[in-house]
Amino acid sequence: MGLFGALATVGFRELLGWLQMLLTGEDVPHGMVSLARGLDSWQRLLMPAAGGAIAGAILQMAARWLPKRGAADYMEAISVGRGVIGLRQTLARSLSSIFSIGSGASIGREGPMVQLAAMFSSLAGRFLLLPPRHLRLLVACGATAGITSAYNAPIAGALFISEIVFGVISSDTLVPLVVSSVVANIVTRQILHYDAVFHLPHFEFVSGWEVANYLVLGIVAGLVAPQFLRFLDLSRAAFSRMPCPLWIRMVLGGLLVGALSVINPEVWGNGYSVVNSMLHTQWAWQAVAAILLMKMLATGASVGSGAVGGVFTPTLFVGAALGALYANGLQAVLPAGDVSAVSSYAVVGMGALLAATTHAPLMSILMIFEMTLSYEVMLPLMLACITGYVVAHRIRPESVYAKSLANNRRAQRAVVKVASNKSE
Repeated sequence: MGLFGALATVGFRELLGWLQMLLTGEDVPHGMVSLARGLDSWQRLLMPAAGGAIAGAILQMAARWLPKRGAADYMEAISVGRGVIGLRQTLARSLSSIFSIGSGASIGREGPMVQLAAMFSSLAGRFLLLPPRHLRLLVACGATAGITSAYNAPIAGALFISEIVFGVISSDTLVPLVVSSVVANIVTRQILHYDAVFHLPHFEFVSGWEVANYLVLGIVAGLVAPQFLRFLDLSRAAFSRMPCPLWIRMVLGGLLVGALSVINPEVWGNGYSVVNSMLHTQWAWQAVAAILLMKMLATGASVGSGAVGGVFTPTLFVGAALGALYANGLQAVLPAGDVSAVSSYAVVGMGALLAATTHAPLMSILMIFEMTLSYEVMLPLMLACITGYVVAHRIRPESVYAKSLANNRRAQRAVVKVASNKSE
């Protein structure tokens, strides 16, 4: 399953790259932002809307013509009980996400990658006639492989499924998850030579007292995270109240993204290239504040309109911009030489906001560590992630995945109740 999961994510990446080449006529090595900058203003305005129309039409046709079989997502397949993920529905949603992401939607490509990896594991388990308990675990192994391959984070990939989906870290589940994660990482990093997602410059403390700055950053992230999640919920509610078909809502969401990209093309895509730019070049605080605001609006438009993709990566972007803004404020207030580089706070901000939105601090710590391959960042990262989680949990007990997992568990209880009534 580690091998299948890695190949599924690689295939999805190659399809996205092929779509970008089809749109521009040339290879775009630096992702969606590079693609956006090479287009005219009217093209940046209309391309996300055109992609949204195609993606929405695919979803509507799939809902009408393809019977729903199995779970809609891998979390449901793992937590509800059967471990069955529908093949045709998953392929349709993946195709829809390729058009959304490939045309500039402000969502992560990693969500569909993980779903594809989990779906192939579900197919393999059903072919082997595994019982539901083992099939669920096999699907979890596939999802772990997808996360590992998408982020080059083998430890965090296994902990993501254990800490968030299973809700408990147990040797019965963690051992096979780790095996799948290791195999997937060998395929993507050792064989295909995928590199770390972010490259962090050398990190060092100016003084031991600076740890207090990172503690406050964790508090700030804990205060911002619930508001960010509330904004995404409001965006979904606003679009769902529109009396129009799904494809029109996705066109409107694409138009909003396109209008923002006319002003600032950095809102396109998952934001990896922009974060790396923040880590290696000096940004004025006004530019960071502007891209933070626009990225949040673009993400709300994409997620709210119904585009298929993840919010995990946009959360990292928001956390990086938040940390960079915080560092700029410290440098303006404190004496020169008493604050570390802005890049250090940007990386810690990513982890703190991730922990505050997912309510999985251990996974967040290891995720940022593996994505940056910087041991020096661990101490402030641990402090900020734990602080952000505690503050956010007090304000909003539900994580970004809470609604999905709660619905899955309610469905599981309903199935158990029906089965009990039949037996009686």
